[in-house]
Amino acid sequence: MISATRLQAASAAVTVLSNRTEVTDWTRRYFGPWWAASAVDATQVCAGPVLVADVDPTEHAALTLQVHDGRPAEEVEYARHRMLVARDGEDIIATSPDESIGYRCTPSTGRLVLSGVGVMELALAAARLAREVVRGQLLRDGWAVLHASAVVRPKDGATLLSFGGKGAGKTTTALLLASAGWQLLANDRVLVRPTGERDVEVVPWPSAAALGLGLVDSLGWGAAARGHLQEGGAFHPTQHDSVTEALLAGDFTPLWEDSKRRERKVQVFPDQFTPLFGVELATGGRAAGLFFPRVEADSSPDIVDGDHALGLREDDFMSGATEDRYPDIFGLAQGVDGGGRRSARDEVSARLAALPHLTVRLSHDMPASIAALRKAAEAI
Repeated sequence: MISATRLQAASAAVTVLSNRTEVTDWTRRYFGPWWAASAVDATQVCAGPVLVADVDPTEHAALTLQVHDGRPAEEVEYARHRMLVARDGEDIIATSPDESIGYRCTPSTGRLVLSGVGVMELALAAARLAREVVRGQLLRDGWAVLHASAVVRPKDGATLLSFGGKGAGKTTTALLLASAGWQLLANDRVLVRPTGERDVEVVPWPSAAALGLGLVDSLGWGAAARGHLQEGGAFHPTQHDSVTEALLAGDFTPLWEDSKRRERKVQVFPDQFTPLFGVELATGGRAAGLFFPRVEADSSPDIVDGDHALGLREDDFMSGATEDRYPDIFGLAQGVDGGGRRSARDEVSARLAALPHLTVRLSHDMPASIAALRKAAEAI
């Protein structure tokens, strides 16, 4: 029995088919709150980009042997997994030893076939690549990808974008405003394109939200997260077991990987924000202002002086130099940079540069930080 889920964002679409309903159900759950995702009749799928993700150990073994048959192959890292990539005529073939998945892509038709052994590994990989198929279409259609969080004012769609490097407070800014009545559109990146004479349209980039344990506690979400687990619920499977154990123990001390370079975080599904934390999600908006938060633990939250020029910062776009987790190994964007065409990025930069820019100082005092952000939002 083949099941199918149709996924659509703006002008792009892809259909995911599988011999396991868990795979297509996963795609529908993961993208549904932010992108239009719906079950469709698999027998009626006859056109457009298609991603087939089947549990098929025999085909997985055959693809793996083909990659290893002596042809030139390149080792890359994709979504933190090692992958060997080669060519088979027009097709790009690959194998992921960590996930036990084989891949075959025909770039000219947009058809992707994944053959795996484990259902969950296959579901995760299918969702990642379905999103990349959509991104590739949108990049070719003039969209760009910004490294920013975003919230939307429900009454008029006005969207505030927050920029900054790791630890600057992008996610904190978005979640504080979302807990104060704004709608969450993104916690880390967004898709944008120039529209009309001056506007910048914004749509979500669906992903699990990575929230530090300290932030979860500061937002007052700890009890809800712990209760969810105690009742048999779960967060995204990429969440480290040590984070789950800490939540169950009511311990919100930050956890770090052995290298001390990356914090282990709570991994929240998009569809968990509303029922667990009371945060509403937005499906789109129009850029109205730019925030540049900075967290100073012992300072008083407020609007402060700052000087920012978005167009001069290449790393504010998820370009090839920045987007290191999802390189376009299957040619889905057909040569367009991962952050968008240069012309699209330049036009987005110019339009955003004309919007209000505000630097907001935040602290660990959440009520005061929310007050400062509300003050800044009112100024825009």
